[in-house]
Amino acid sequence: MTERHPPVRDPHLEEVASWHPIEGTPTKKKVAVGCSVGATIETYDFIGFGIAAALYFNTAFFPAEDPLSGTLLSFATLGIGFAVRPLGGIIGGYLGDRVGRKPVLVGSLLLMGIATVLIGALPTYEQVGIWAGILLVVVRVVQGLAFGAEWGGAILMCFEHAPWRKKGLYTGITQAGFPVGLLLANLAFLASVPLGGSWAWRVPFLLSAVLIVVGIVIRLKVEESPEFEELKEEGELSKNPLLEVLRDDWRNILRAFCLRITETAGYAVSVTFMLSYIASEELADRPVTLTATMIAAGIGIVATTCWGALTDRIGRRPVYLLGTALHLLWGIPLFLVVNTGAAVAIVVAFVVSYAVLQNMLAGVQGAWFSELFATKTRTTGASLAYQLSAVVSGFTPLITTALYAGYGWIGPALLFSGYGLLGLVAALLTRETWGPAEREEVAALERSLRTPSAVPTPRSATSERRPTADSTTD
Repeated sequence: MTERHPPVRDPHLEEVASWHPIEGTPTKKKVAVGCSVGATIETYDFIGFGIAAALYFNTAFFPAEDPLSGTLLSFATLGIGFAVRPLGGIIGGYLGDRVGRKPVLVGSLLLMGIATVLIGALPTYEQVGIWAGILLVVVRVVQGLAFGAEWGGAILMCFEHAPWRKKGLYTGITQAGFPVGLLLANLAFLASVPLGGSWAWRVPFLLSAVLIVVGIVIRLKVEESPEFEELKEEGELSKNPLLEVLRDDWRNILRAFCLRITETAGYAVSVTFMLSYIASEELADRPVTLTATMIAAGIGIVATTCWGALTDRIGRRPVYLLGTALHLLWGIPLFLVVNTGAAVAIVVAFVVSYAVLQNMLAGVQGAWFSELFATKTRTTGASLAYQLSAVVSGFTPLITTALYAGYGWIGPALLFSGYGLLGLVAALLTRETWGPAEREEVAALERSLRTPSAVPTPRSATSERRPTADSTTD
């Protein structure tokens, strides 16, 4: 019946629907906050596991006789959660495109909360032996499924409520929920250090119960995506969004997969593995590393939103090109800075790695990935690309630990730079969705819609929502 958003390189600009106003829906701010709060809570839960895996789980859930083996097993468990995230993304994406974005948001948050609280109550290796590790894997799988379903629903809900010219800013607000979650997780683990024993890692997970209640209440008040509702009203929901997006948009899935690896796997090296590396080399004690991570996360809350807003002004691809190029160059300097053992140097290393490099890429992904896919398969396509990369990043700490054991710190440093190179190539091969031409087209459309004599003519129900990668010039 109507066009869903400003078309890209479409000659019929006047046919955009008036039901999705230029300045977004009336509830756009509430939606952005609701999606961001949910992302905060789920990140708190998921990242908290990574912190505990680096600092505690190697001895709590596995034999303590061989510290290196315990660390490898702990990181392997961490990786399992990432490995099942694509399945969660497929399930969440399918339901998001068939049932709605909102049910996925609420369901994924509830599932994540239950799994996280259970982690805080699990018995240790000393208590039940090998069963401790098995139970940890089971709840980690549930965490991975929930987190895999979360991102697509949250980002797409925010994207589809946002103003035409501020989609980078609004999706950046949702993405900023991740550094907030990281900050809260590190605060919880830092505050629990004096408790000692197993309570040092149990309490942060048990506290998740409070956050989940708050998150569920907020998300239940979020309105469904207007674009999904319009598709549903027209009867144009995809019957099989997974099959359709794999058939028509597999190139965009591959491109977004490679783009995402730089960000998420880079984080796995520069933050998750780095916590373990600093501890094993006795470069700093735990309060220093946790404080460094918290400072980086605090800056990242603002940085992620600002990076997203920057893409609204200069485009998605230029920001991503800069971020991946810096990743490529930062690998060896990162370890040289950390190896000094100076507290200030470690803080700087975490700030550059997270608030500058990781957040720069994360701030772009919400809008760019959403714009690469058509409305009726958008949740499935964006979620699949986003979560498939989690398999690589999830096992990166394990791979990095093995490289460190064989080659010293230069191995992880080169791996970090390699991820940057992959993302840089992918960014060069991915089309710009919000460049000068697109921004000028939207400006012309805005002028026509704001002219009293100009009345937009709705496009027919069978018209395309947005061209795929194969119908535009890369």
